[in-house]
Amino acid sequence: MQLIFDFPLNPHYGFDNFVVCDGNRAAFQFASRLASDDATENLLYIHGPEGSGKTHLLKAVAQALGGREGLEETPYFSFRQIDDLYAGEFVAETASRLAERFRGAPALLVDDLHLIPDEESVRVELWQVFNDFYTSGRKIVITGLYPPKDLPAIDDHLVSRLLWGLVAKLDVSDDDSRRMIMKKLAEDRQFVLPADVIDFLLLRIPRDIPSLLAALRLLERHALASGRKVSVKLAKEALQL
Repeated sequence: MQLIFDFPLNPHYGFDNFVVCDGNRAAFQFASRLASDDATENLLYIHGPEGSGKTHLLKAVAQALGGREGLEETPYFSFRQIDDLYAGEFVAETASRLAERFRGAPALLVDDLHLIPDEESVRVELWQVFNDFYTSGRKIVITGLYPPKDLPAIDDHLVSRLLWGLVAKLDVSDDDSRRMIMKKLAEDRQFVLPADVIDFLLLRIPRDIPSLLAALRLLERHALASGRKVSVKLAKEALQL
């Protein structure tokens, strides 16, 4: 049965449109290398704050691997969707729902590991699936907010195993990175975002990536509705600043 959190191979989240900067270059290179045909590493853990690009890289890996396997969709799971998979029933005696989710998959792709519930049965399922993929040499990419040693509700043996592979931090906290990301996102949405508007946004709204993305969406809608170009004046109106 196909679950709602399968995601199609969406070229919008490929390696070619990932904005590479100093703070995410290592993660980008590791993910690209793991997704290649001649990869020598099969395990990658990516961590960083919300909106830094973790899911984008995970989907880029899915696109690259799924495309070679001829798959229309690549099995994937985010612990944000834990209720969709378990419906609140964490029963140790039942068949592993994670194992079923990834049966026959070319890679183990898990997002938001920091949200794993503090339930022993789920931790056991994750460890078993992880170990099956690891021992069989299949690729594994996992993301989370925190470094492996700081993950809550994770057993020490899984933390140790994550540290055996590649570990990369995403950090887009500098303004140059934020400017690059906003400019690229505007280009993807086919509207011009002048440099003075970017600087205005960095001065007047929270500087985390989710807040900046929300501001861009408001600007785009306001510009389309009013038939005007994006400017500092329009930004003040749209964001009520």
